[in-house]
Amino acid sequence: MENPVRTQLFEQIDEQYKKFQANIIPNETNILGVRLPILRKMAKEIAKSDWKEFVMNTSEDYFEEVMLKGIVIGYAKMEMDERLKWIEWFVPKISNWSICDSFCSSLKIADKDKKKVWDFVMPYLNSSNEYEVRFGIVMLLNFFVEKEYVVMVLRLFNSIKHEGYYSKMAVSWAISVCFIHFPCKTMKFLNDNDLDEFTFNKALQKIIESNRVDQETKNAIRKMKHKSG
Repeated sequence: MENPVRTQLFEQIDEQYKKFQANIIPNETNILGVRLPILRKMAKEIAKSDWKEFVMNTSEDYFEEVMLKGIVIGYAKMEMDERLKWIEWFVPKISNWSICDSFCSSLKIADKDKKKVWDFVMPYLNSSNEYEVRFGIVMLLNFFVEKEYVVMVLRLFNSIKHEGYYSKMAVSWAISVCFIHFPCKTMKFLNDNDLDEFTFNKALQKIIESNRVDQETKNAIRKMKHKSG
């Protein structure tokens, strides 16, 4: 093995998990099959050492190696402006929904300066790159589904027009989370929006699938489904 991190990754391969990941992460051929809690534990240790050396100079041949770099950027100690620069550096490496979502959930930064993170995220929503758009959406989902932001967040979701499957699915998922936390405001949005049929119906589906929505509300949501033709 060319580095101790890769050696450690190979020691943690779970073949069953590898098969599972291969089925749910498209177009990703170099998956080792290391579970996320193990990657997070490794990232915490790397973040305590010379993490910049790891991020800049180790290989990215495997899915887990890229994932590790993203999580390390989230865990390493640094000031906000420096972290935003590293986030900007990493985002182009996102090539699937799994790396995107795990990376975003590692970035516990928004509460330190909401406005700065909000402004940083905005350009990604208009990107032509599917996973850059998803990054922006998932960042809003993770950090801005709050009373003072939710109406603006829903308006932004309404304005996203990227045709990529994983950007549309992220919008649907995010709207369902908004509904769980702010049902009245989100219902108002669901009754007046410009979402395409796929995204709208997927949002309804995810709301219906939630264990945090009562049966009466689910029945009402079912009746809202758009029907083709």
